[in-house]
Amino acid sequence: MHVISVNVGRAAPSEHTDSPSGLTGIGKRPVAGPVRVAAPGPRGVGGSGVEGDGIGDLRHHGGDHQAVYAYAREDLDWWEAELARELPGGIFGENLTTAGIDLTGALVGERWRVGAEAVLEVASARIPCRTFQGVLGERAWVKRFTGAVRPGAYLRVVREGRISPGDPIEVVGRPDHDVTVGLWFRAFTTERELLPRTLAAGAAMEPKAHEKVQAYLRRQATVPAK
Repeated sequence: MHVISVNVGRAAPSEHTDSPSGLTGIGKRPVAGPVRVAAPGPRGVGGSGVEGDGIGDLRHHGGDHQAVYAYAREDLDWWEAELARELPGGIFGENLTTAGIDLTGALVGERWRVGAEAVLEVASARIPCRTFQGVLGERAWVKRFTGAVRPGAYLRVVREGRISPGDPIEVVGRPDHDVTVGLWFRAFTTERELLPRTLAAGAAMEPKAHEKVQAYLRRQATVPAK
């Protein structure tokens, strides 16, 4: 398991975003490294946790619970076959293009040592948006991406450090529950009945996601029995 590329990008103007700034940082390219990762601060204040990486819309992206985005080269290869086009590392807006690790099967709260210094924790899955669809230029992309359940993983920075292409990834901790990135993604997109199961992730659950689950449970409690 290792990092193939570390990808960063500056926030740039785009017609596909509804960000108040009119900017998006989704366009990322591999860099030589090493690149420092650190916890950027809370959502709305902190941007990317990756040095030199831009965030266009702080309302919905960045912050401690979305500090780093990882996507597997194996999933990019799968999409290359589906879309009949080349998909270089960084094209999905990922900071880390990985090899040999099943991101969809990773557990929320799972911890990785990346390289000699950094420790990252799996926080959630990426939910596709219209900016992603517009920049990629694929019709019905949000629906296709959602249906494939290959979302990639958002990561927190537990211990800051430098990451370079080729760095090994070692799983150093796995929590005692079954809430995978794939299950989390399905629960928050197409299978809302799975939402209560995500609470098993406990404190590893992003606070905003936890609030959404609690709101769902309150609504369910007021639905009359048939």
